[in-house]
Amino acid sequence: MNKELQAQIQRQVEEVAVSLVTSEGMELVDLEYRREGSRWVVRLFIDKDGGVTVDDCAYISRQLGDLLDVKDIIPQAYVLEVSSPGLDRRIRKKEDFSRFAGRKIQLRLVSPIEGRKKIVGQLVGIEDEAVIVAAAEGRCSIALEDIKKANLVHEF
Repeated sequence: MNKELQAQIQRQVEEVAVSLVTSEGMELVDLEYRREGSRWVVRLFIDKDGGVTVDDCAYISRQLGDLLDVKDIIPQAYVLEVSSPGLDRRIRKKEDFSRFAGRKIQLRLVSPIEGRKKIVGQLVGIEDEAVIVAAAEGRCSIALEDIKKANLVHEF
């Protein structure tokens, strides 16, 4: 399967998933659709105030599985996984960069900035289209488009 078709399928699955998850009072944190070994995997990370339960994940899995089967979006066999975002929650949306201000964050960059592809520090927030992080090296501003992946870092 080419990357363009894969991205198109992921967008369609995400539309269905967002509609279902929000109708149940939850948030779709992240969605992955990719090949892992010989199988295709649709992986959702959901959350809600107070956290999600195993029953929440099982319910969304059943409902989404039925919707995807009826809509026949995915052309091949796949495995559907639904779970909580965990302690190292991925951050994708602009609102999340504001919501989690003050927390420790790790950013992986598309290309190096000042020789670094990874930045770890305290998330200050977001201004315009840039994430502000107070790192050991000082305060830095990274454009959203330059961020490959962002995760919270849980400190024990």
